[in-house]
Amino acid sequence: MKTRVAILFGGRSTEHEVSIQSAHFIFHALDKKKYSPVLVGIDKKGVWYLTKPSALTQKVFVEKIGDKKIMFPPGFDGRIKFLDGKNGSNVDVIFPVLHGSFGEDGTVQGLLELANIPYVGAGVLGSSLGMDKEVTKRLLHEAKISVTKYLVCRNKKIISFQKVKSLLGVPFFLKPSHTGSSVGIHKIKNQKEYKTSLLDAYRYDTKVVLEEFVEGQEIECSVLGGGKPIASVPGEVITHHDFYSYEAKYLDARGASLNIPAHLSSALKKKVQMLALRVFEILECEGLARVDFFVKKNGRVVVNEINTIPGFTAISMYPKLWEASGVSGKELADRLIDLAFERYKKRKSLLVSYHV
Repeated sequence: MKTRVAILFGGRSTEHEVSIQSAHFIFHALDKKKYSPVLVGIDKKGVWYLTKPSALTQKVFVEKIGDKKIMFPPGFDGRIKFLDGKNGSNVDVIFPVLHGSFGEDGTVQGLLELANIPYVGAGVLGSSLGMDKEVTKRLLHEAKISVTKYLVCRNKKIISFQKVKSLLGVPFFLKPSHTGSSVGIHKIKNQKEYKTSLLDAYRYDTKVVLEEFVEGQEIECSVLGGGKPIASVPGEVITHHDFYSYEAKYLDARGASLNIPAHLSSALKKKVQMLALRVFEILECEGLARVDFFVKKNGRVVVNEINTIPGFTAISMYPKLWEASGVSGKELADRLIDLAFERYKKRKSLLVSYHV
C-alpha cells in the first residue's frame, strides 16, 4: 500500500507564492510508486482546502482551486475531517512547505503534534528558534559561534540613526525578525532612507533586527538528518543586485548566480560544514535546514541565519546542494519522510502516564 503524503502549502505568509513553487517541486519529486500525494492548500486567510495539482500552477492559492474545506483535528490520528461534518481518508505523514509565519515558526508543527500526525522537518521548538533571527543570534553567540553584530527594535520604536551608525557602521541591514525570502529587508546607506525603511520592515513584524554589513562571500550549506545529521557541499550565492533581495531570488532570472560547490579552500569547506551541523544541533533542529554564512577574505566564517523550511523551488539552494552532493530530489524526499516516521516512533515510545 502506498504511503499517503499530505503536502501542506500556501499559508498566511508573505512567502505564500514561494510555498506554491516548493510544493510543485515536492509533488513531482515524490516517487509515485511509493507515495500517494495529497495536496492541502492554505489560503491567505488561513483556511485549509483539499485541492488538486492544478493549484500548483497558480501564483496564489485561492478557494476556486479547492472548495473542500478541511482540518486535522486532535484525536483523529491523521484522518481528514471535512468542515461539512464528513470524514475523509487518513494521511500517513505531512510534508509542510509553508515558508515563513504560520508554517515555519512552530505554529503548524504544534497543531500536527496535537493531531498526532508524523511530519517532515523541525519540531515546535526548533522551528520557533530558527524563525526568530534575534533569538538565533543570541543562542549562537552564547555558544561562542560568530554571528553578525546586531541591534533590535521592537513595537515601532526607532533607535537613532547616529546610534546605529556608531555601533554597526554604514551600510547596515534592516530585517523583520520573523520573515524569510528577504521580505521587508533593506540595505541602509544613509540617514535619509533609514526611518522609511524601518517603518516598512515594521509592516511585516513587531520586531526588527538591525545588522552590520559583512563584506565577504555569501555561502549556504544544507543539512539533512536526525540523530546524526549530515551536511551538503557548500554553495555560493553571487547576487547581481545590491543584495540578495526577494527580486533577485525569485523575480529576476538574472538576479543571482550560484557556484556549486562554492569556491572555497578544502579547509574552509569543512569548517562551513562543521559549523552548519553545530548550528543545527544548538537550535534543536531536525530533518532539514539550510544554514547561511558569510566568509570574509581573512577566512573568518560568520553565521547569518538558518532556514528550517528552506525553499524547494527548482532554483532553490537546498535541493541543488544535495543534488551536487549526490542526493537526487527523489531520494531527498524519501529520506525526509523516513526521518519524519523515525521521530514519530521515538515520541510515541515515551510514557504519557506516570508510574511509581
